[in-house]
Amino acid sequence: MSDQITITLPDGSKRTYDKGSTALDVAMSISEGLARNVLAAKVNGEVRDSFRPIEEDAELQLLTWNDDEGKSTMWHSSAHLMAEALEALYPGIKLGIGPPIENGFY
Repeated sequence: MSDQITITLPDGSKRTYDKGSTALDVAMSISEGLARNVLAAKVNGEVRDSFRPIEEDAELQLLTWNDDEGKSTMWHSSAHLMAEALEALYPGIKLGIGPPIENGFY
């Protein structure tokens, strides 16, 4: 059993990393500027947190504000943060449920 995984990037290039590396680790190995802009990652077609360990060979797309899925992830997370803040300010508040919309969140 290997302690290495192969990550395939959108341009078809392949890079080898330690098993358990994260999408953010991959981004940092490419460029610190890219790592600062990563909002989420698409791993084998699944959008997920960029801090989640990658345990197997994978196709990886690093998602930033320039990607629709990156924006959606940011808005989704922001909606949760806003809800937490409102619950702290107004105990017992009733919140609606809704995904991000085309131009943000509510």
